[in-house]
Amino acid sequence: MFYQNYFKMKKYFLISLIALVLTGCNSAPNERDKEAPKAEHIDFDKHLKDLNIVLAEPSAPLASYVKTVRVGNLVYTAGHGPDKPDGSRITGRLGDDLTLEQGQEAARLTGISLLSSLKAELGDLNKVKRIVKVLGMVQSAPDFKDQPKVMNAFSDLMVEVFGEKGKHTRSAVGMSALPANWATEIEMVIEVED
Repeated sequence: MFYQNYFKMKKYFLISLIALVLTGCNSAPNERDKEAPKAEHIDFDKHLKDLNIVLAEPSAPLASYVKTVRVGNLVYTAGHGPDKPDGSRITGRLGDDLTLEQGQEAARLTGISLLSSLKAELGDLNKVKRIVKVLGMVQSAPDFKDQPKVMNAFSDLMVEVFGEKGKHTRSAVGMSALPANWATEIEMVIEVED
């Protein structure tokens, strides 16, 4: 009796599975599939120009280290600061010397500095598959609590440039001091094509 029921159940399962496969293969795409936009190729280097973002030659490291290291399909960056186009940097402490808006400008400039080093490493930003992980450090007064709002300017820049590929995991932390009195220092991990 047990074996008869077992074989009936097995036969029913196989028939159901075949029907499901055949129905799925022959069915028309659902409405959501029809409306989903097709991914189009974006030339990120050209996109930067469209956004009026100018990358500069990366500045030399301040000590015995390098700006980027590639390990397999990951690129790790050193901490970068908020380099202005004229070669100066935004310096000071958020909540003491600088406003939230100035901190956001510093975070955005730090992002452009990171993109400059990434471009120098890869030769072509189209090799970027995903911004994976970001550590954002904000030089802050003890009572300043808006480090995430400062770092939002950086994150928004990555999404502005790379779209979905620019979305990343992130930490935003306050520091009592940063090298050379930088307002922000940011490092990131990027997945790239092999």
